[in-house]
Amino acid sequence: MSAIDDLPPLREVIRQHALSARKSLGQNFLLDLNLTARIARAAAPLEDSTIIEIGPGPGGLTRALLALGARRVIAIEHDERAIPALQDISARYPGRLEIVHGDAMTFDPRPLLSGERAKIVANLPYNIATHLLVGWLTTEPWPPWYDMMVLMFQREVGERIVAREDEEAFGRLGVLANWRCETKILFDIAPSAFVPPPKVTSSVVRLIPRENPLACDRKLLEQVAAAAFGQRRKMLRQSLKALGADPARLAAAAGVDATRRAETVPISGFVAMARELANIRGETER
Repeated sequence: MSAIDDLPPLREVIRQHALSARKSLGQNFLLDLNLTARIARAAAPLEDSTIIEIGPGPGGLTRALLALGARRVIAIEHDERAIPALQDISARYPGRLEIVHGDAMTFDPRPLLSGERAKIVANLPYNIATHLLVGWLTTEPWPPWYDMMVLMFQREVGERIVAREDEEAFGRLGVLANWRCETKILFDIAPSAFVPPPKVTSSVVRLIPRENPLACDRKLLEQVAAAAFGQRRKMLRQSLKALGADPARLAAAAGVDATRRAETVPISGFVAMARELANIRGETER
């Protein structure tokens, strides 16, 4: 018997349904139900919550979420081999698990939410994790349709998400994530916890949307960050030329010298540059 419910151990579920992990799907199954429960608890409170889970596989995290009280879990699974295992969980928790056989890259869960906000909790497939996160961070309107994300990434990606100015990992992803969310790495998970074990350590990251992030045009902010970090070893006076605007004017708007490099500029500075870029382009259109 497992630690959280009376369903079979995950290794037995995998054998029963022939769920060998597929590299093409970015699959690494987390079989320790104590760890899946720890991830689920990081999204507390679960009671009265609707959870969106991406790539549940054999359902370890799904079971933890339900056992710990999630009112409703919407599990989006691309691998049809995993559907019967998830249906077994649904039978154990009647009326609380909705299984969607689809591609998370294109599936929009909002029509299933009836206007309520959800939480996204997932051991994301590594090969699409960053793409999915950027999509959630750039959703409009803001505040978004979710009020929390608890997600697992490769440790290197997790460090980029939470990084701020003057940190080695700070880049475009850190600007976008920390502009719109409060971010924190909660804990790491060793490769040995997975089947098959990945070559890297994983990190569980929590992102809580800011109700009122600093005001600017999100697309212009992305453009400024892309230009600044596109040549991250260059000074701003060189890297910002790609925007077709005076780099010195943009840097001045951020309150920094144009000889600075992108990784030394705070997020408020990137926001200020995005606002100034909007002003410059507005002037050229008049």
